Amino acid sequence: MTQTDTPTGSALLAPAKVNLALHVTGQRADGYHLLDSLVVFADLGDCLSVTPAEDYSLTVTGPRSAGVPVDDGNLCLKAARLAGRPVAIALEKHLPNQAGIGGGSSDAAAVLRGLADLGTPLPDHPEVLGADVPVCLAARAARMQGLGEVVTPLHGLPPLPAVLVNPGRPVATPAVFKRLEKRDNPGMGEIPEDLATPADLTTWLATTRNDLEAPALALEPAIGAVLGALTSLPGCLIARMSGSGASCFALFPDGVTAAEAARMLRAAQPGWWVVDTRLS
Repeated sequence: MTQTDTPTGSALLAPAKVNLALHVTGQRADGYHLLDSLVVFADLGDCLSVTPAEDYSLTVTGPRSAGVPVDDGNLCLKAARLAGRPVAIALEKHLPNQAGIGGGSSDAAAVLRGLADLGTPLPDHPEVLGADVPVCLAARAARMQGLGEVVTPLHGLPPLPAVLVNPGRPVATPAVFKRLEKRDNPGMGEIPEDLATPADLTTWLATTRNDLEAPALALEPAIGAVLGALTSLPGCLIARMSGSGASCFALFPDGVTAAEAARMLRAAQPGWWVVDTRLS
């Protein structure tokens, strides 16, 4: 689904966000963590419509709607209230909830984009909704730093054939950060400009990490099973957890290999959410 604008509202795609690398580089006195992350977006996600209304409302449907809050705890409504524009939001969930691929943050960012289409200015500090919201507003490959408010677009990254997997086990981000033992880790360093192929990018990614992977694994052992399954797939270049989990990704040299790997994994693990996609 692509974005289409009308005079009274918008239909939008809230794409899945994938952290190819995620370094935790510090913690402020107020408890907020400092991040350094390479973020890309999939060609699939949730679908939303935003329509002017007299009051704020949210309806949630779709194959992944179970367990998604429909009250003011939902980031979609928080985004609309932050912008100060009452709207009726219809959210069709296709991404797993609490999954480390930015479903809630991408949904909130899509609401803000829809409000901008309706003439409502973007709020000055969207990061108050969550660290991923600013980068999800752009929904383009970027380096995300600080509290999430520093977003540097990246150009020249190759399209990345990938498989995304979630084992159906939600992982709460605060619990993962609570288990993090070291919070002042080195950043990613300079991102090379000559990453022309998925293999080139994978070679550099091997020098990076996801600092939340170990604490998330301690909370949810199913993440280890997912990483093991992805690593064993033919053609897998690298497998890693995204965000705070439990979703993981694997990169492949081409789309045909990724699609076949996803088919194999769906057959072996019918209870998992498995999709092949292209990250860009």
